[in-house]
Amino acid sequence: MVTVAEELDKAVQGAFTRPVPKSAGARMRYLVKQHQRSTRRVAELLGISQRTVERYVKNQIKTPRPELADRLEREVRARWQPQIRARAKQAAATTNGIMIDVQARFGYTAAPGSTDQARVRHLTLALPPRHAARLLEAQEAGLDEDDLRQVAAEALGEVYFRDNGRRAHGLEVELKDLVALEFEL
Repeated sequence: MVTVAEELDKAVQGAFTRPVPKSAGARMRYLVKQHQRSTRRVAELLGISQRTVERYVKNQIKTPRPELADRLEREVRARWQPQIRARAKQAAATTNGIMIDVQARFGYTAAPGSTDQARVRHLTLALPPRHAARLLEAQEAGLDEDDLRQVAAEALGEVYFRDNGRRAHGLEVELKDLVALEFEL
């Protein structure tokens, strides 16, 4: 299932200037460095023993089991290049905006006499910086997926359906049945 939070993360990761470490040992060493050289903290974070972390750091173990490999990759990606990540978010929120490519069922609440039947649409458009800022701030605040979808729906409603206030006054847009979603900073 496609989620707004994951796709926003992917868009921000597209701004990385260096590749994320690939080997388990390199990833483990990076996490240890990020946690003030504490193998105990990394072990607690990943749900493994401190000795196992030490063995990965020394390259005594090279291939983690699949669930540990997933957790390790997720934790490293979440911490990789924080300054680049912050700059990309700042640029999207102040000057560049964000591109959204979405295929979903859009529902409407509109004035009487107009059609409000939901249908699948494929939209690709640029969201201005103020909408990008709202989306990124909502993600930073830790809003759940439904709230993030609502913020995205409000942005799409304003930019596409209401044409920045020039038409369809009072139209409320709902984002349902997300088929595909992609953001680009």
